[in-house]
Amino acid sequence: MSLSRSAARPHALAAPRPHLLALACALLAQGAQADEPATETPRQQLEAVVVTATRGSKALDRIPGAVGVISRADIETQTLVSEDPSALLALQVPGYAPSRQKLSNFGEGLRGRNALLLLDGIPQTNPLRFGGREGYFADAMIVDHIEVVSGASAAQGMGATGGIINTITRRPTQAGTQQSVEVKLGTQLKDDSGSWKTGYLLQHRSEATASSQPWDVIFYAGTQSQDTGVDGAGRALATESLHRSADMFLKAGTDFGAQRLQLMLNGFNASGFDDRVDVPGDRKTGQPTTSADGTLAWDAPRNRVRSASLEWTHDALAGGRASVQLFKQDFKARYSGGVISTFQDASIAPVGTLIDQSEIVAKKWGLRSSWVRPDLGLTGLELTTGLDLLDDTSSQRLTQTGRTWVPPLHYRSLAPFAQLEYEFGPLTVRGGLRDEHTRLQVDTYRTLAFYNNTLVQGGERRANQLVKSLGGVWRFGRSGWSAFVSYNEGFGPPDAGLILRAVKTANQAVPQLVDLQPIVVKNHEVGVNWRGGASSLSASVYRSRSELGSQIVVSNGIGTVQRVPIEVQGLELTAEHRFNRELKLNTTYARTLGHTASAPGQPLNLALGARSQGPDKLLLGAQWTPSDAWSSQLNLSHYRPRDANVGKFSGTTSLAEHFSGYTVLDLATRWQTAYGQWGLGVENLLNRRYFTYYGEANYSGTNDDYYAGRGRTYTLSWRRDF
Repeated sequence: MSLSRSAARPHALAAPRPHLLALACALLAQGAQADEPATETPRQQLEAVVVTATRGSKALDRIPGAVGVISRADIETQTLVSEDPSALLALQVPGYAPSRQKLSNFGEGLRGRNALLLLDGIPQTNPLRFGGREGYFADAMIVDHIEVVSGASAAQGMGATGGIINTITRRPTQAGTQQSVEVKLGTQLKDDSGSWKTGYLLQHRSEATASSQPWDVIFYAGTQSQDTGVDGAGRALATESLHRSADMFLKAGTDFGAQRLQLMLNGFNASGFDDRVDVPGDRKTGQPTTSADGTLAWDAPRNRVRSASLEWTHDALAGGRASVQLFKQDFKARYSGGVISTFQDASIAPVGTLIDQSEIVAKKWGLRSSWVRPDLGLTGLELTTGLDLLDDTSSQRLTQTGRTWVPPLHYRSLAPFAQLEYEFGPLTVRGGLRDEHTRLQVDTYRTLAFYNNTLVQGGERRANQLVKSLGGVWRFGRSGWSAFVSYNEGFGPPDAGLILRAVKTANQAVPQLVDLQPIVVKNHEVGVNWRGGASSLSASVYRSRSELGSQIVVSNGIGTVQRVPIEVQGLELTAEHRFNRELKLNTTYARTLGHTASAPGQPLNLALGARSQGPDKLLLGAQWTPSDAWSSQLNLSHYRPRDANVGKFSGTTSLAEHFSGYTVLDLATRWQTAYGQWGLGVENLLNRRYFTYYGEANYSGTNDDYYAGRGRTYTLSWRRDF
């Protein structure tokens, strides 16, 4: 991640391993000896980059916390290897869990909790009925950069218990018209392993004239297709992966004086396979789940996401900068079907014969407003204030029979907020309050036959939570060193749909279900950063705790929610050194240790499972740029083995998790010619055989979801800008 501030990870805050410290010290020693950096220094870059995910444009060294930016260059390099957005986050964000390489993103948490995903500030996550399918919502070609705030935060509203990942779309920056055409072809040199992508991008920006205001527009249309592929042994992969996707994007804006009006529209579709069926594996013998040609008895899985926003900004309103954004987002996620025990109903068909599948539908609209006033009566004192409104209606239905599994959940949130920041010389201090007022309304409904057709009386639950933040950054003169300390709270609802759909006890009513109480996460963090002429180092440790967390426990294939405390500790280290103009090395080490209780009132003696927490990881990268026309990057990702909850049970279900770990090497190279830019990406360069983390470790896994990782994959790309 370019210019990242690390976050933390421990073994009860275990120290980093000696070889990591040795590497970091070597990088620092060489950086201290570099008198004349060949290129723009990391320190200069740091001052130039600002982020908006904290509700104000700020340079990274002015923000008390683990904040980072994934640049457009990082995105372009990774997408030479894979278009999987989770793979990019796993490589660039220290606390992000490994990619599942599937359409679903269960287990891809941030610091042991869920992250709030945003597209230009528009919520893409559905915490009321989290289905693990929110990761695909935009094509990488429309993305300018990604801002990541690691750790609990209330800056963007509910759902950011693990952090914020805000995807910022592109905007024309040069006058005139620019067009880009992109083509990608991939193969594993096996049957059913091909892939392709095509995309067209148009950007235009006009200059102001005596008779007209400047305006700009950007348009993108693209589509891609990917076959099932094979693992390192040449076996066909299972089908819970992306097969086809398409994106159409439009952003248009105009400037008039200090003001700007901007419209953004994005439509993204993704679908799975309808002409292949899975072949169960065998966990006892190590045989992974595979797939073969076949016809589904249900509809293919899919995602459909529609995002829109209208934003007005004023850079000189009452001495400050004002922003108002009206947004809307519609989301549908259809899952794989089958003869599933939960969906059986003897009144419809004999038990054991009924085929059905579910679909989550979420509709959001809202308003985000802020006003940032610098030098408020005192030089260096800045006020940020505003009001956010969110209206979210989420439900889950069974598509083949038209039954309701999760009734419509009507959620409304109103949250005024204020933040004060004071900068005096090398010190920046920041504190804020957000007053969340929430209401959840549910009509009277009946559960499925599996849950005894229980009648649940409707009603509403209200909550009012004041969430707080406080932190400071101290910059140590001209040495390049800085340190920060922060306390942040995050706020969000539990998975209300998962709770309400599983009610079995008679005479229940929504207002009486105490499991609907909100989740409040408190995150403490301390970190240091150093920026030298050719080197950088970041390290931080954190501890987050929620007294009333939301932990999913799966027993006999059925998921239930337990409201028990959750505590996560962590350590994260990143280091980078540029030896010269041609060679740059970087490394990231992240360790997470989360614990929870087996039941309310019990000690925190259970490790967080694969649904929440990723394994320890070490990332190493080398970038070689021998000329302006040619560059190559080699990335090594090492995920440590993990054994958790051995000998512990929930009822008769063992909670033991075993992950054997894996190491993969990826290569990306590009070269510029007179006929366009060519690229070659090789995923899993050494063709390692391995199982994905969630597929192997998830204690509730079956022979149907014992997933192997993708084998060596070649992708050739060509892009022409004109």
